[in-house]
Amino acid sequence: MTTFLAFIQQIGGPVVAILLLFSVVATSFILLKFTQIVLQRPSQNASPAKLLAHLKQGEIKQIALLSQGQRNPRSQIISRSVALLENQALDIESAQSEIVRQARLVAEQYKSHLRPLEVIATVAPLLGLFGTVLGMIEAFKAMEMAGAQVDPAVLSGGIWQALLTTAVGLGVAIPVSLVHSALERQAELQTQALQDDIGQVFTFFAQQHGERKQKNQNCAS
Repeated sequence: MTTFLAFIQQIGGPVVAILLLFSVVATSFILLKFTQIVLQRPSQNASPAKLLAHLKQGEIKQIALLSQGQRNPRSQIISRSVALLENQALDIESAQSEIVRQARLVAEQYKSHLRPLEVIATVAPLLGLFGTVLGMIEAFKAMEMAGAQVDPAVLSGGIWQALLTTAVGLGVAIPVSLVHSALERQAELQTQALQDDIGQVFTFFAQQHGERKQKNQNCAS
């Protein structure tokens, strides 16, 4: 226990230890998020753009075939939307509600693991500043107790240790904030692309429905 406390004091105190723990947690979430992104990459033949191109050509079966086993959320939503609208198991409004529900789940999946990074990026500099304030209080308290016999070396050492917490807090917060902003922007772009995918699917089937309706009217006349 004594050795552990001495180690904590040696690295800058308990606040620095907490900040280092924050950095480990943030790194874990970043690696987890990048792993998720890599695993969800679609194959070249089953990318959302390829599936939508097959849709526009009316190759419905090809979409179902290519999307099998794909982990990419956008490819999955396109395939499910096409299957739901093609089979006409639900009326158009119910199908739209179900597709929107699934799209919301995917949008939440894009934003997963980002909240902890946001919290760490916000709390880390504040915690570092808090450690600096505590360190300065201890330094001036020691100076008061020493009275006229103040050792400048001891005082400067205490201030140095106090300021270290702010530096570590910023060192943790800055890269985490940058990575969080990049991942958050990526999630926004993917969500917008997902909405566009769904819109294209509905537009295609709406056009098909309109063409069939017009054909039936022509035959009836």
